[in-house]
Amino acid sequence: MALIGLVRVSTDKQNTQRQHDALDPICLKVFEEKISGKLATDDRPALLNALSHIRDGDLLTVQEVDRLGRNLLEGLIVLNDLFQRGVGVKVLEGIAAGEHIERSLILDLALALAEDRRRDITRKTKNGLEAARKRGRVGGRRPVVDDDKRAAILARRQRGESIRTIAAGVKVSVGVVHKTLAESGVDGDSR
Repeated sequence: MALIGLVRVSTDKQNTQRQHDALDPICLKVFEEKISGKLATDDRPALLNALSHIRDGDLLTVQEVDRLGRNLLEGLIVLNDLFQRGVGVKVLEGIAAGEHIERSLILDLALALAEDRRRDITRKTKNGLEAARKRGRVGGRRPVVDDDKRAAILARRQRGESIRTIAAGVKVSVGVVHKTLAESGVDGDSR
């Protein structure tokens, strides 16, 4: 019996090292995907490659059961697909830790808990952003043009300076000058 590993994160910006640290020492081969877990098995190339390496008695190995899918339904769909293909799953951590060759209450519960954890994180994030807004904090990048720069851009334009000269003098991009003039209703032709 060989272990074939699957490492998954949802975006290129996420780090897979923790999963590799757990899987690399024990797996014959480890496949990595940086792709949403909401895709069906047939739309996940790394998962398909892993399945093509699995022989009778081998187990697809993941660090946590939620690496198979983002929520309960998606995880169950992938698990059912794996079990129908005769592929067992080994989970290293969490409530579903162990080897599974068919659906079980523990696997279902672990996937439900993972989905609940994601929902809780989303809810807390939204609540935090809403609370910050109520305190007057606005998310995102700070505006490039404050009131002083806006006044300088408008005054220089009224004196007849070109867009490029204004941009260089106020130390903003030409695009920012155009946008500021447009928002203020001032003619922004390129003279």
